[in-house]
Amino acid sequence: MTPGTVATMADRLSMYNGNTLKLGIFGSNCSSGRAATNVPERWSGNWPDNLALATMCDEAGIDFMLPIARWKGYRGTTNFHGAVLETITWAGGLLAKTKRLNVFGTVHAPLIHPIVAAKQTATVDLISEGRFGLNMVAGWNGDEFSMFGTRQLEHDTRYGYAREWVEVIRELWEREGEFDYHGTFFDLEKLYAEPKPYGGTRPAIMNAGASPAGRAFAIQTSDLLFTLLVSVEQGTKTVADVRAQAAAAGRHVDVYTSSYCVCRPTRAEAEAYHHYYVEECGDWEALDHLMELAFPNPEHRATQMGFEAIKRRFIGGNGSYPIVGSPDDVAGDLALLSAAGYTGICTSFVNYLAEFPYFAQEVLPRLERLGLRTPV
Repeated sequence: MTPGTVATMADRLSMYNGNTLKLGIFGSNCSSGRAATNVPERWSGNWPDNLALATMCDEAGIDFMLPIARWKGYRGTTNFHGAVLETITWAGGLLAKTKRLNVFGTVHAPLIHPIVAAKQTATVDLISEGRFGLNMVAGWNGDEFSMFGTRQLEHDTRYGYAREWVEVIRELWEREGEFDYHGTFFDLEKLYAEPKPYGGTRPAIMNAGASPAGRAFAIQTSDLLFTLLVSVEQGTKTVADVRAQAAAAGRHVDVYTSSYCVCRPTRAEAEAYHHYYVEECGDWEALDHLMELAFPNPEHRATQMGFEAIKRRFIGGNGSYPIVGSPDDVAGDLALLSAAGYTGICTSFVNYLAEFPYFAQEVLPRLERLGLRTPV
């Protein structure tokens, strides 16, 4: 979409292009990005580096950037995710400085009132002329909820709350004049919001529900479902299941996943660097604290299949699917994920600014030759 063009919802959901496989950059608003490692070149997460990265992505034709909403670090020698740029203001700044790139904001529903979130997101959407998306999360991190003085709801109840939260925002985006909203969690009177999002449409909504309750919520309320990938076989089944559930509900939901990427001229070089930053330099203290928060029950941790492998994925890319190898290897793995049915992949690097140019130069043309991407 060119600046000044009025968006349609089809534009929104396709992110304005015909790329069969959408590519995004994940987690650059956080110190250390997605890699819990002590290597000196680990990602800064600062504003100048984020702006330089967004400019690179915009020029290379990357489809979107997706941030992590984090309020407190994971300790360790690096205090992994200890310095994090707030996502709505981060998105507004990047969108004001780019032309094609879509940028999401990630919002914890229990921590931000929907009236505030609706106003913030509509404002950023107007700044960008429709290139903003909302990634809504229900929240899980007990450390952060305690810091806010907010009680964390029982797991499935969180999604009942989140459903009403989204309904309030949607109505604030779309309804004219004043209206009331009476639900289980929100009892609001004389609601009003102007201006509306850009072009008579609304931002695309993303959610990462993984549990049965979370996935049902995402299918009911979201346009894009973001899900972690364990294996290509598992991913193929997940995509098919989501599409079937969405069709049964009379909806279409695109499925996205995340990876972390180590791309070097040869597979041996990529594997050597991966071993270096994960095995030799991993911030295992931070990882242990993250695991305690994510899996608070020790028995649950002990029964997780391949728990040690899961831990290494969290060091390497915060739980994302590893893509490690030469440009041919990386393009081949991305093509497999596209064939599995994923609409898009959101990836990360140890140092985005240092590694993205090689990825753009070598991997993107290979994806174009495979028919998965169109040249900028």
